[in-house]
Amino acid sequence: MTPTTTLTLSRNVLLLCGLLSLGACAASGPAAPSADTTRRSSQLPAEDLSQFRPVFPAPKATAAVPAPRARPVPPTNQVNAQIEQRLRDLSYSNRNVKYAQGYRILAYVGLEKDKAMSVRRAIISRYPEETDYLTYKNPIFRLQIGDYLTRLEAAQALLRLRPLAPRAELEAMQVIINKTGY
Repeated sequence: MTPTTTLTLSRNVLLLCGLLSLGACAASGPAAPSADTTRRSSQLPAEDLSQFRPVFPAPKATAAVPAPRARPVPPTNQVNAQIEQRLRDLSYSNRNVKYAQGYRILAYVGLEKDKAMSVRRAIISRYPEETDYLTYKNPIFRLQIGDYLTRLEAAQALLRLRPLAPRAELEAMQVIINKTGY
């Protein structure tokens, strides 16, 4: 026998074994319930679990009486001298912080300076309170608008600017917080 004949013969034997095992599995698959098994399950008594269920007494019916209003207690000495000093220190250190993580709107990215300037003029003429940042990194112009500390503020401003800059998108970056009044 040649090696190819042996290989073909062994492959055919394996295929035949596989088919026979699949045929045997199909014959022993789940069968439909017979009338005998359904009759037996309907004759069995239902299990009674009422003895294990907790029983609670019914609530007593009472008339709804409004509770008397309590007078608020005025706070006394809620901030002591140490806490007051720490709050002053924190306030002083926060005044020196100039940048925070926030969002800006990327209104224009492209190669044309005239297009960037026209988008900038349109936005500033309509919303003069917005801060604009026009940067040039050879050969690309980037126009960014605003300093927003939260994504919600930035998304609201993006919706306002969408008619003027249809391809605008949000960009996470460090923003100047002294201008926002925080």
